[in-house]
Amino acid sequence: MVDNLDVRLVKLARKGDQRAFAELLELYKDKIFHLAYRMLYNRHEAEDIVQETFLRVYKNLDRYDEHQKFSTWIYRIGTNLCIDRLRKRKPSYSLDADMNDQEGMDGYSMIPSDDRSPESEVLLSETQRIIHQAMETLPAKYKGIMILRYIQDLSLQEISEILDLPVTTIKTRVHRGREFLRKKLEFKL
Repeated sequence: MVDNLDVRLVKLARKGDQRAFAELLELYKDKIFHLAYRMLYNRHEAEDIVQETFLRVYKNLDRYDEHQKFSTWIYRIGTNLCIDRLRKRKPSYSLDADMNDQEGMDGYSMIPSDDRSPESEVLLSETQRIIHQAMETLPAKYKGIMILRYIQDLSLQEISEILDLPVTTIKTRVHRGREFLRKKLEFKL
């Protein structure tokens, strides 16, 4: 089912309505940022991906097929940009690294707290660190799918549409990604 609001906004934006495009940006910028941040673990790169995604959306509005969900189309653009970025760099970022733009802060300070006991917070923090490190080592073709599936909580069908891959390929990569993580985490957790 296609979201009528998105389609109306795209139609208006195609006609040059900048407010309609601004509304699309407002609807999706945080979602794309969170997707990019989860894939790249770097705030600045995630912000760059958001800008590049919306630049591509703007340039290619005429290519958008109104019979498909706009969210699927924009997620595909953002995901592909993240995968390209991951392929171009060596894995060198982790949540425990100091963040360049925030003195004395690391990636964990960006994760919201929910008032746990100090003991459980330490255990959870350590577990999250180990899992994030393992996720960082996943090959790009598994990492993107695992983030879309388990962090963005998208269905296999939605991921298939976003990445333009068959559902069977998505299932295989989810399985292989889980196996990769299981082997990495087997003795750590």
